[in-house]
Amino acid sequence: MISIIIPSFNNLDYLKLCIKSLKLNSKYDHEIIFHINDGSDGSLNFIKDEGFKYTYSNTNIGLCSAINMAAKLATNQYILYSHDDMYFCPDWDVVLMKEVQKIGHDNFYLSGTMIESNSGHIIYNFGKTFLDFNEHELLKTYKQINFYDHQGTHFAPHLVSKNMWFKVGGFSEEFNPGIASDPDFNMKLWKEGVRIFKGLNDFKVYHFGSITSRKKKSLTQNKGDKTFLKKWGITTKFFKKHYLKSKTKYNGPLNEPKKDIFFFIDLAICKLRLILL
Repeated sequence: MISIIIPSFNNLDYLKLCIKSLKLNSKYDHEIIFHINDGSDGSLNFIKDEGFKYTYSNTNIGLCSAINMAAKLATNQYILYSHDDMYFCPDWDVVLMKEVQKIGHDNFYLSGTMIESNSGHIIYNFGKTFLDFNEHELLKTYKQINFYDHQGTHFAPHLVSKNMWFKVGGFSEEFNPGIASDPDFNMKLWKEGVRIFKGLNDFKVYHFGSITSRKKKSLTQNKGDKTFLKKWGITTKFFKKHYLKSKTKYNGPLNEPKKDIFFFIDLAICKLRLILL
């Protein structure tokens, strides 16, 4: 079915919870592949002892490089990228595979709906850390709290075909440690003709909020938005607004952006920012 790619950097308690949710709440048998950065917290030994596939680096090589290394081990038809601090709600994979079968081709990018305590698509506090996580309440409640199928998604967890993943070269490593790498990946898909960027309301995950990327000592925030602007000539904000139409209700495959006065005003601002870089 799916090869699930999960990079992790010394985040063992959340990693265990993520694995637990995949084992407990998946209908199908999936391949789970990890990239362990450092692993000095015991996560490397844990993954080894559990018999999972993994790649490893003794230092933190960044999100994009980690994902790309792990993805080379994927053997299934579809690749799903997830953070290590996500809890997958029941039947997430049933929802995804029904959507894939309905689409009937590889030109898609599908993602879930994130429940978070402070932000996300749905704001609902089931715990700010693994210590106060209320798993029972989440499992009792998740079907009752809803967003909608949304347009222009660029968030993890996301699913693409393995063919499409390698066709666009996976994640672009100039975006390490990871800021703006998701919209860059979407832009590469757009250039390949993908127009289905759909977030599924019924594919829900609880997200503790990028715990790993908040470790200031481990990750130096790159200038991801500037890197995107230099590469594509537009900002991530412009791409999400005019191309992906992010977070609007899904109403079918996207079209080329409408080139009205607002488009050209925003484009002029992008070009000015590019000149000023």
